[in-house]
Amino acid sequence: MFSLILETQFNMNSPALERANQWLNSNISEEEKKQIQSLLDNSDGTELEDSFYKSLEFGTGGLRGLMGIGSNRMNKYTLGLATQGLSNYLLSTYPNVQIKVAIAYDCRNNSKYFADITADVFSANGIRVFLFEELRPTPQLSYAIRHFECHSGVVITASHNPKEYNGYKAYWNDGAQLTDPHDVNVIAEVNKMQSIDEVSFSRNAELISTIDSSFDDLYIDEIKKVCLSPELISKHSDLSIVFSSIHGTGITLVPKTLQTLGFNNVTVVEEQRETDGNFPTVVYPNPEEKEAMTLALKQASISKADVVMATDPDSDRVGIAVPNNEGEYILLNGNETGSLIIYYVLKRLEELGELPSNGYTVKTIVTSDLICKISKSFGIECKETLTGFKYIATMIRELEGKQKYIAGGEESYGYLISDFVRDKDAITSCAIIAEMTAYAKEQGQSLYQLLEVIHKEFGLYYENLISITKKGKKGAEEITTMMQEYRDNPPVEINGSKVEYLLDYKSSEKKNLLTGNNDLMDFPSSNVLQFITEDGSKISARPSGTEPKIKFYFSVFSDKYDDYKLAKSQLVEKVVSIQKDMNLL
Repeated sequence: MFSLILETQFNMNSPALERANQWLNSNISEEEKKQIQSLLDNSDGTELEDSFYKSLEFGTGGLRGLMGIGSNRMNKYTLGLATQGLSNYLLSTYPNVQIKVAIAYDCRNNSKYFADITADVFSANGIRVFLFEELRPTPQLSYAIRHFECHSGVVITASHNPKEYNGYKAYWNDGAQLTDPHDVNVIAEVNKMQSIDEVSFSRNAELISTIDSSFDDLYIDEIKKVCLSPELISKHSDLSIVFSSIHGTGITLVPKTLQTLGFNNVTVVEEQRETDGNFPTVVYPNPEEKEAMTLALKQASISKADVVMATDPDSDRVGIAVPNNEGEYILLNGNETGSLIIYYVLKRLEELGELPSNGYTVKTIVTSDLICKISKSFGIECKETLTGFKYIATMIRELEGKQKYIAGGEESYGYLISDFVRDKDAITSCAIIAEMTAYAKEQGQSLYQLLEVIHKEFGLYYENLISITKKGKKGAEEITTMMQEYRDNPPVEINGSKVEYLLDYKSSEKKNLLTGNNDLMDFPSSNVLQFITEDGSKISARPSGTEPKIKFYFSVFSDKYDDYKLAKSQLVEKVVSIQKDMNLL
């Protein structure tokens, strides 16, 4: 017998308690009811509150959360509700049609189990399912949706989050993540359901087909079409490359892709080769973190590598390291790698006489302005979107047949070259980065030296990011308060330079704090603030859509300098001064 109230610990009208009671009264297993009862019996009550105070919602990266029991956790039932809601929306959107979906999953704990549950629910609703037989990268799921002419798709992943997390990214028929109105409408369908019991979990095996490893070759064939310098790959086939999949899905495709293209000197970091959702060799499976690259950098020193590459668990993002002029390996941030990719692709297209007259590149509002400077120098339009790769994909869809997408990216290590995939793609990016390294070598340069050339031509940009984590319901409220305070009382001065503009993407207003003039911006509403100072520094504040944290982005630049290393160190010091001035350090 399970108690349905806990008067001494919780408000009788607590949404968390109400949801917990609903779950206890549903057809979940007895074992799971015991888990909820244990939360109810806990004298603290914090875990119950965090587990049930809300339902997981689609953010910039879909559904993502800690695994465990509760409406605010990743489990069979929250995933089932999301899939049932998506099924209901698909059935109403495409009446009298055999709806098709594709499902992939990464290396995380429970990912295969969650993928099977997702297939159960879709097939139970009469939807045909193409389910990957084994774990595969997220961009391959995007490609599969387009290849099999699916109406939707799902990949089970929590990207680079810690091992305790898992997630659910939902896609539309163009292979891009759900955007408005589809994401909102799916959530509305989920919210219509009064009980977990409304989810159909009875698998219809006749509607489920598997995608086997032969599909990899189709994907790699598309990557080969994107590459621009096959003759240089052949000439520099012995280029030394170190690759780490950080226990993730990259191991299934990156080495094979590089080998197929002609690179025959690829060293895989053996300690991180095995797919493992516990990520035993790293604290966080995130190529943005130097700690996650430690073993790869160690191997690079042994191999004298020309470039080091590491992908995150679902292989949509890639981090790289290159030797500097002293032979020391340095990590490039996402802005630097993105700028290199844009420069190389445009430069090579120009050399080949294939630069499209109606071409464009894309970056997000928190990504380096250097990308736009580079693009414009080649006569190519550079467009901006909100943060989240789904917005880049939306722009590609809206401009299809009107303008030619070339490449794009975001500061968080995600890039997309060409558009046969409609999400960030670390597999294709690894191929282009390797090819780009061969191109630089042909010029007698390293990637570090090529980046130095770019900075001398367009200006030295330096970007940095600080993430502040706030856990649970209380943390979410603190982040909301922090953002409101910045809106109500924006800083007048940052690091000795007056704040000239406040860009509020929630109200779509660009406010000149010096003159009082306001202009409207043509962006969808998003909870992002940007401060631009008189000296050109840009500071952005953005609560994460997928994690309990708020991110601060910093961008500074110098267009006049003699000593490259000195100028860069001065910009690093400037960002630290800004962070201290804003009480973020």
